[in-house]
Amino acid sequence: MPFSDLDLVLIHDGHPGIGEIADALWYPLWDARVGLDHSVRTPAEALKVASADLRTAMGLLDGRLVAGDAELASRLVGAAREQWRRTAGKRIPELIESARERWHRSGEVAQSSEPDLKHGRGGLRDLGLLDAVAVAQLADRPGEELTAARELLLDVRTELRRTVRRGRDVLGAADAAVVASELDFGDRFVLARHLSGAGRTVAYAVDVALRAAGPPKGRFGRKPARTPCGDGVVLHGSEVALARDAVPARDSGLLLRVGAASARTGRPISHGTLRTLADSAPELRAPWPESGRRALTELLGAGDGLVDAVEALDRTGLWARLLPEWGAVRDLPPREPVHAWTVDRHLVQACVEAAGLTDTVARPDLLLLGALLHDIGKGRETDHSELGAEIAGHVAVRIGLSEHDTRVVVGMVRHHLLLPDTATRRDISEPETVERVAKAIDGDPLLLELLHALAKADSLATGPGVWTQWKAGLVGELVARTRTLLTGRPLPEPEAVDATQRELAAEAVRAGTGQVAVTSADGHHRVVTITCAVPAAAELLTPAAGVLALNSLEVHTATLHTVTPDGFDGGRVGVFTASPRFGTPPDPALLRDQFARAVAGGPALSRKLAEKERAYEGTQAAPVSPKVLWFDDETTGAEAVVVELRAMDRLALLYRVAGALRHSDAEVRWAKVETLGDRVVDSFAITPRTGTLDADWRRRLEQNLLAAAQ
Repeated sequence: MPFSDLDLVLIHDGHPGIGEIADALWYPLWDARVGLDHSVRTPAEALKVASADLRTAMGLLDGRLVAGDAELASRLVGAAREQWRRTAGKRIPELIESARERWHRSGEVAQSSEPDLKHGRGGLRDLGLLDAVAVAQLADRPGEELTAARELLLDVRTELRRTVRRGRDVLGAADAAVVASELDFGDRFVLARHLSGAGRTVAYAVDVALRAAGPPKGRFGRKPARTPCGDGVVLHGSEVALARDAVPARDSGLLLRVGAASARTGRPISHGTLRTLADSAPELRAPWPESGRRALTELLGAGDGLVDAVEALDRTGLWARLLPEWGAVRDLPPREPVHAWTVDRHLVQACVEAAGLTDTVARPDLLLLGALLHDIGKGRETDHSELGAEIAGHVAVRIGLSEHDTRVVVGMVRHHLLLPDTATRRDISEPETVERVAKAIDGDPLLLELLHALAKADSLATGPGVWTQWKAGLVGELVARTRTLLTGRPLPEPEAVDATQRELAAEAVRAGTGQVAVTSADGHHRVVTITCAVPAAAELLTPAAGVLALNSLEVHTATLHTVTPDGFDGGRVGVFTASPRFGTPPDPALLRDQFARAVAGGPALSRKLAEKERAYEGTQAAPVSPKVLWFDDETTGAEAVVVELRAMDRLALLYRVAGALRHSDAEVRWAKVETLGDRVVDSFAITPRTGTLDADWRRRLEQNLLAAAQ
């Protein structure tokens, strides 16, 4: 394997000069900077270490002669295998615990957007585990399907290391594109589906093998207890199984009850039960009976146990009987870099997260179903929310939901992005914004409540850092304002410039330069509110964005005000919410000094930002073409429009975009910046400073924005 460390054992039979021989071997390798894990042992010493160290024991099982006495090496490997066969049964618990710790650290190969090909669950280390269990004669040797999975994982890992020129095992999206091309997979999405399938094959085989190799299910020859855990379902020892009187061929709901029992108890479904259900369980006919819907709700609301239960059902084709539409998203890799899972796993994970929110909504059953279906329309060249809503309608009718409940589920899928997108990309203090949300949901307070919970579950299931306190606050405020509108009460007026901001503007006018004040945002120490003020004639957004970028602050929102208090000629105030990309926020005094210098003009800020961007070169993902979208009638006032820029994230992107807006003679009223992994959606409410908002002005501004984002 390219760029791998060497794991070498120098075996000897008591040779008196073994130390000098070892030095002669190791030093040239060290001088060549080869990674080396080495030891010098007699066969007896190696076996003694293997008896106490699991890693050594497993490593000796596939020991290979590099050079030297073939008979001595063969004797050691044979003795190590015999020792393993004698002791493996007692060491299985240690093997299982070691594997679980590794899986917890490295995640899964299957359904992961960036799989660890070696250490992840379903990866190469697990294939080694299967080999060890087979050597101990505790499970069958890997068959053709596992052999194909091994070849794929090895090929991909080898090509990955050749591509990056170092010992990497985690396949990122950018490298996957190159690897896919080299291995003739077409693109990284095709490769991802093959890898996910291989990972699922290996992980399932490991689960079955470790269960078979584990300690006996009964004690002192007794049969394991059979504890009822549902109609026709029992807990047989440590596995979920069919009751003796269960008749799968005549009980269409039995499949759901088995899955629900497994998810609820966290115990695996026995292999025999899965095989029996696959052979004889009938399909649930539409519309499902009430008992079937209750079992589905119990299954989806079980929490963490749902993941393994669905995986077991899906591996045996049973999940597709319940939800034939699942095939379109199975192992479908995400196109958005912020997603940690494939689409099917994301949907299951969203149900897991939604299960923790069922006590916050009036209809937990609809929340769980909406979580399961909200991205079911992905993977096709169309709006996944609209297609998903159509699919969700068919599913809802098939499982027997009422017309009203079907309408709610369809609305959840169609509008599952409505609240987070609006809260992070629009000014939620504007009445028009709230009115659009209320109109989209047809004034239904139940749908609003369910969408609020689904927004949280969806974000939590997407990946770490997607559902932040700041995002939760914005969505919560939007929901509260929409609920106020739905009850017929007047919306609160947008907050005017407060006394502190007014005084800062006055100070900027008196001093003739920029001023800065920094406070925490809603008590969150990592999110700060930075208020910048300048004299009326000075530029505000561009220098502020530049200084914040220079200090590695990620801007979330920006609101700009013109202040005309009595006693002075007026000034302009910008209120920014931002958080550090890493570390803690910078010293306010430093920000104040840098901003004053930037407002005063000069090339220093641009030069420093260019230097900082060069320092980050090589760390960015593969570029994508920027896109500009226009949204009319989404902000208050005539001659105002919302423009969105979707582009790759860059350190000084907002600074460059602000310059493009200024160059285009655009007045910015507010800005929202949403970061999605390595991409951003920058939204601006703008109006022309002079002239009209005509097609020529839009075309010129769009060209400038695209140039700034290149």
